[in-house]
Amino acid sequence: MCGIVGYVGDRKIEEVLIEGLRRLEYRGYDSCGLALNGEKSGIYRKRALGRIDNLARAIEGHTPSDKRSGIAHTRWATHGEPSEDNSHPHCDCSCEIVVVHNGIIENYSSLKDELEKKGHKFSSQTDTEVIAHLVEEKLKEISRGAGIKHALPEPLFFEAFRRAVNLLSGSFAVSALWVKAPELIMSARMHSPLTVGMGEGENFLASDVSAFLKYTKKVYFMDDGEIAAIRRNSAEFYDFKGKKNNKQPSIINWDLSMAEKGGYRHFMLKEIHEQALSAQNTMAGRLLPFEEKRIFSEIGLDFNEAARIKELQIIACGTAFHAGLVGKYVFERLGIRAAADLASEFESRAALLDRGTLVIAVSQSGETADTLHAVKAAKRNGNKVLAVTNTLGSSITREADYTLYTHCGPEIGVASTKAFLGQLIAFYMLAVNFSHARGITDPQKAEQLCRQLLLIPDLIEKTMALENKIEKLTEAFSSKEHYLFIGRDLSYPIALEGALKIKEISYVHAEGYAAGEMKHGPIAIIEKGMPVLSLALSSQSLDLIKGNIEEAKARGADIIAVVDEESKKTVKARHYLEVPQINELFSGALAVIPLQLFAYYIALQRKCDIDKPRNLAKSVTVR
Repeated sequence: MCGIVGYVGDRKIEEVLIEGLRRLEYRGYDSCGLALNGEKSGIYRKRALGRIDNLARAIEGHTPSDKRSGIAHTRWATHGEPSEDNSHPHCDCSCEIVVVHNGIIENYSSLKDELEKKGHKFSSQTDTEVIAHLVEEKLKEISRGAGIKHALPEPLFFEAFRRAVNLLSGSFAVSALWVKAPELIMSARMHSPLTVGMGEGENFLASDVSAFLKYTKKVYFMDDGEIAAIRRNSAEFYDFKGKKNNKQPSIINWDLSMAEKGGYRHFMLKEIHEQALSAQNTMAGRLLPFEEKRIFSEIGLDFNEAARIKELQIIACGTAFHAGLVGKYVFERLGIRAAADLASEFESRAALLDRGTLVIAVSQSGETADTLHAVKAAKRNGNKVLAVTNTLGSSITREADYTLYTHCGPEIGVASTKAFLGQLIAFYMLAVNFSHARGITDPQKAEQLCRQLLLIPDLIEKTMALENKIEKLTEAFSSKEHYLFIGRDLSYPIALEGALKIKEISYVHAEGYAAGEMKHGPIAIIEKGMPVLSLALSSQSLDLIKGNIEEAKARGADIIAVVDEESKKTVKARHYLEVPQINELFSGALAVIPLQLFAYYIALQRKCDIDKPRNLAKSVTVR
């Protein structure tokens, strides 16, 4: 995944672009670059390896004064190693056309071969450079009379760009400048996010609205197969055949301060602390009065239709999959058959689903490539899809039949925390409502569960009191290279999530296991002093997890137990992290927080780049 920013207007363009890139750096940070288009000076292009600060220093005092438009890019490498040559923007042979691109051009190799036969010279290993040369070739074709003769620069650029993107296969968000049309940015989208921000006498373009939210909240979300022609006073949208689309803007209802650190050392820590508010926002106005069936009304699913759904299939990737796995357990506890699969492994078996099965697809960004492909596979099979996402206007919302937004606000840290919490809350709400619709949970019991759910924000605040203890505890463990996380039943997915968090940001080896599997192999890796984080909350499986803890202790493990007031009385561990007690169904929302804090402070002790862990990007929009 990469980040794109564009601007047409009278502001200092390089400053708008650099600021936008900083807000998108979570999307990729191997390299970065920008291009400015001047009325007389032509194309100014500068690229840098590494972080945005390197680019900012490189352009300081060197940008042309007559610039009219600009595009910029921060890269997460796919084709070609991180290097200045492989950095965006890329240009054609004469460097009169420059492009930035997010995604993968699947047919770039064959396109490149054809272009090289026509004399085009390539200077990078990327798939993106093909696009610049394609636009150049289409301009030549048009000028030779293959279409529009003697066209003015802007219509000529539009047509050349349109013809070029029609030849691309794969996923892409692409933006381009041409030296002869200094006040026009051409953009196109196919399976990769791209948004246009509308200002007064200025317009913006970005992969994520946070890049330009400081200037405008009026946004157009581009659709797959759509082209945008962006000028200072207008933004026009067309399909790939050139037919004009009439679009309506959306108004973003959160402000830029929500995407800033707010005094915290890292975005991740800020977002951990925002989880009480995230839980509250996800539930707000959706639970009580319960008899109003608010959830089904909001997502557009008829209550009687919901009652006929007998089975659920959850698909997601990474952290979202762990939330989905929790959802599976909660649905089943409330009497509804459910399965959870990794979206990347689901596509080939989608055809086996009964068509009456509702597919629930979970993605914080709504742009996760594997999840989107899995959704399309389910749709081809005739299944209805409910999207659970945090992002207004994202691709998954357009593919799905129904959408439930988690309303967590922007999440900047690459390692997901508050988005995961929002997804858990969404599953808790859905499970209670579906169980009631099916007649399994009576209205009184359902309302009681909803009232317990509403306690979660306050209980999260109480859980945060563990932070100082956890920070001190990590001093003794930060040098460890191996960790084991164990849990049973509803706690098993939380163990998986705890292991993933510490791997993501601390670069240590960690494994999450269903504790019942310990004797089937994992117990062999335990040695003296190895930290084993055990989820030992009050539950129907507490006696079993206590036995697993004793097995680990007998092999020298250093036990850190996540407990509540009741379970702490019988669990024997060296270290305790006590969370408030709550209905076992909802315990994951509290149990995950000490694991998030533990991972954060281990990474801090190890001096890791917490918000931008190596080799990772916030959303995986390529397969």
